[in-house]
Amino acid sequence: MLKKILLGVAVALVAFIGFIATRPSTFKIERSTTVSAPADVVYALVADFHKVGTWSPFLKPDPTRTDTYAGTPATVGHSIAWASSDNAAEGKMTIAAVNPPEQLQLELEFIKPFKATNGTVFRFERAGNGTTVTWVMTGQNGFLNKAVSVFMDMDKLVGADFEAGLATLKNLSEAEAKKLAEAKAAAQAAANAAPNGTVASDTAR
Repeated sequence: MLKKILLGVAVALVAFIGFIATRPSTFKIERSTTVSAPADVVYALVADFHKVGTWSPFLKPDPTRTDTYAGTPATVGHSIAWASSDNAAEGKMTIAAVNPPEQLQLELEFIKPFKATNGTVFRFERAGNGTTVTWVMTGQNGFLNKAVSVFMDMDKLVGADFEAGLATLKNLSEAEAKKLAEAKAAAQAAANAAPNGTVASDTAR
């Protein structure tokens, strides 16, 4: 009886492993939002890793994590490396290619708790007076990821973080665009007022 049970377990295990092997070997997670701000304003918040923590749920401030920056923001080679003592997370994100303000290509390396390298692309497309921002991440599915995908919808889980990050990016970009527009309007008003004041003074003389 015990042998039959063990045999049944072994057959089920082999079948399960075989099923896992049929799962997709690659993945793609993609989300978009439309922002009422020029592309260059949104691009600046994504291409400078010192600012990414203000909107990305993956790099939000964490006292247990050490961040190390390198390179010039918005240029190829600009990077952020992180290491967390709390959950043993370690990785690095680097700008691989730039096409401002239309596209930004990143390389995302995970070192701990597992090793993986994923490609990430941000696209910024004009949408009326605003910008449609699209966040895409692609990569390879190893055996562990395939096994996890049997029980969890990774697109839904990670996609929810993408959606939250894009929502915050939208709010920050629109606030920044409004601030820049107000500063430009104030500068223009001052410039328009200056000649009038000068003419008035000359007339008085």
